[in-house]
Amino acid sequence: MNTITIEGELRSEFGKKATRQLRSEEKVPCVIYGGAEVVSFSAPAKSFKNLVYTSAFQVAEIKLGAKTYRAVMKDLQFDVVTDELSHIDFMELVEDKPVAVTLPIKLVGQSVGVKAGGKLVTKLKALKVIALPKHLVENIEVSIDNLELNGNIRVEDVKVEGITITNSPRIPIASVVMTRQLRQEEATAEKDAKKK
Repeated sequence: MNTITIEGELRSEFGKKATRQLRSEEKVPCVIYGGAEVVSFSAPAKSFKNLVYTSAFQVAEIKLGAKTYRAVMKDLQFDVVTDELSHIDFMELVEDKPVAVTLPIKLVGQSVGVKAGGKLVTKLKALKVIALPKHLVENIEVSIDNLELNGNIRVEDVKVEGITITNSPRIPIASVVMTRQLRQEEATAEKDAKKK
């Protein structure tokens, strides 16, 4: 799994003035919770770029002095005026403690419905899951090989060992719809069949 290393420093001062000072130095105030202690730190805004501006699921390795924390992003806040990153909450990954995260879906294979002339429509790009840190994966692979024309793959069709999916089971992930050209070809074939 992709891991991004972030080097930060523990925060000793809090409040609006201290936070404003950090932001003026282009640093982002952050907090790590979920472990034995709540840790407040700051790090340069540019060090979060590859973690924040991506749809990929990644683990952050946060180095604060001699200690390193493995964590996942839980919440982001942006400045309403400048749109700059203003705060991040991280959830520490603790070995025996399940964590709730959102994992991207990766569709794999060749749909039989697409081969028959249909069009693949992606309806869901990520799944909400609960899993132990050791079961976390970069993405959830969903095979579309057996997806037929006018067929759906739903959340309930996805099974991943060690991961509990919390989305509603009936939500479609992907479907193959009939293209206009295919509809026209079928209509023409029907007319021709009636003429005979």
